[in-house]
Amino acid sequence: MIFSSFFSALGQIGDRRFRRVLMLGIVLTFALLVAVFAGLLWLLQATVGDQAVIPLIGEVTWLDDLLSWSSFFVMIGLSVFLMVPVASAITSMFLDEVAQAVEDRHYPQLPAAHNVGFFEAVKDTVNFLGIIIAANILALVLYAILPVGALFIFWGLNGYLLGMEYFTLAAIRRVGRIEAKALRKRHRLTIWTAGTLMAVPLSVPLLNLLIPILGAATFTHIYHKLTARASTSGGTSRYRAG
Repeated sequence: MIFSSFFSALGQIGDRRFRRVLMLGIVLTFALLVAVFAGLLWLLQATVGDQAVIPLIGEVTWLDDLLSWSSFFVMIGLSVFLMVPVASAITSMFLDEVAQAVEDRHYPQLPAAHNVGFFEAVKDTVNFLGIIIAANILALVLYAILPVGALFIFWGLNGYLLGMEYFTLAAIRRVGRIEAKALRKRHRLTIWTAGTLMAVPLSVPLLNLLIPILGAATFTHIYHKLTARASTSGGTSRYRAG
């Protein structure tokens, strides 16, 4: 189910409407990555001055110079970590449009989706983003204790968090917040697995720019396949799309 959902999302790149959202998502993902990176450098400079140590990069002596001549390469390297909060923010911005494009092509029989209000969407974005940032800060302790397994902890943790966010936002459009959370709880293992498989390429520089939009499309498919399977197997009718 997970892989078929991903390949269905990948196969829609030929769709002009989906491709437009994908290209716009890549541009805005990169722009947000630049903004997050600049904010990180500003925070480092304000905290420790012009001399700092950045993970995977090493000691940085002149942050001002870093912004000018080597920022791109450092930013791409740090995108392994920075793309997690970026992906979370991009999801909330584009999921509705991505999901609608997916549903129009693959699930045209569905009625109109529930319109999530702007302030409600902003609230969801802030909540999910706050949880992701807080969880990753706390996870630094685990990385220090288990450095050999740090990458797997990183993938597992963020796969769980991002999977829950992507699935919840996709489900809310169809069944509302309460039932979306119930459905998320019911299929937690599947969602966690799918989220982890998304977190792995999300930590690959440049490739990770594609993942937020493709992830949104993939989780839209996962939501519909899970509800269809529940309906076919005699599951509770309240989980049915629409």
